[in-house]
Amino acid sequence: MTATVATAPLQSPTVSAVPASVATPREGDERLVCLTDAAGEKLRALIAREGKGEFLRVAISGGGCNGLSYKLRFVPAPKAGDILVRSAGVAVLVDSKTALYLRGTELDYSAKLIAGGFRFSNPNAKASCSCGESFSV
Repeated sequence: MTATVATAPLQSPTVSAVPASVATPREGDERLVCLTDAAGEKLRALIAREGKGEFLRVAISGGGCNGLSYKLRFVPAPKAGDILVRSAGVAVLVDSKTALYLRGTELDYSAKLIAGGFRFSNPNAKASCSCGESFSV
């Protein structure tokens, strides 16, 4: 005796073309990093002009006159582990290692011909160079 088993036709699994999810950063506040109104205004203009991304990444790396230097760049999306701070109308991303050195820092901008540009005021720095681009802790 043979048994007949009804089977449903095999269906191939649906594969959706969903792009890899963008990392969701932790929300921070201006106690980590604060932009002055002048810095925010200049950065918003640069973000619009450059078109490289709507986030400002602030990082600290080894180098410079005093051992550590600030790096600024525009990026299109956060990375895993980033902290997002909204200040002066700008979305600022900081990685967790940089956050250790940056806490309480203010970023200002001056349009002066001499000593103009972006300037960091970091309460954690024991020494910094005259150009304001590097510091030591």
